[in-house]
Amino acid sequence: RRRKREEKMTTEKKEMEVVKGLDLERYMGRWYEIASFPSRFQPKNGADTRATYTLNPDGTVKVLNETWDGGKRGFIQGSAFKTDPKSDEAKFKVRFYVPPFLPIIPVTGDYWVLYIDPEYQHAVIGQPSRSYLWILSRTAHVEEETYKQLVEKAVEQGYDVSKLHKTAQSDTPPESDAAPDDTKGIWWLKSIFGK
Repeated sequence: RRRKREEKMTTEKKEMEVVKGLDLERYMGRWYEIASFPSRFQPKNGADTRATYTLNPDGTVKVLNETWDGGKRGFIQGSAFKTDPKSDEAKFKVRFYVPPFLPIIPVTGDYWVLYIDPEYQHAVIGQPSRSYLWILSRTAHVEEETYKQLVEKAVEQGYDVSKLHKTAQSDTPPESDAAPDDTKGIWWLKSIFGK
């Protein structure tokens, strides 16, 4: 019996499988955060959290992350690029420049697409340490059955999904320029890379 348990432990922590042949153009646009692993750096009441991706002419991706807390919009911008341009695996590095530090310091983290549905409507994002997990959707709300299936994808990749926390999303997503900006914005970066 002990051997069986040891085998289970090793299979759970096997290398994560990532999406191959991701169509980057189809992946661009706005994604809403349906659930994520909470971070002590993130505002506890952060709502309407979302990411908007735009393809640059050089093949890199412009990243805009936004959240709203107490009527204020927190955001951070950065860029993403393939970890290995020759690989067909959806493993990216995301780099953010952190203005409050002088000189401006770039902070880089991993962004692995673990699952994408055929219609590019839902995605599961992780990184190698399994400390961070995001469930994203093109819509601000998903059906409970769909959510369960997405969570199951994370379980298959060895994630402890008991830490997943659903993100509050409004029925009418806020406009980016309709709220005062929260200039502290540092939490994004810490939450994204677990630094």
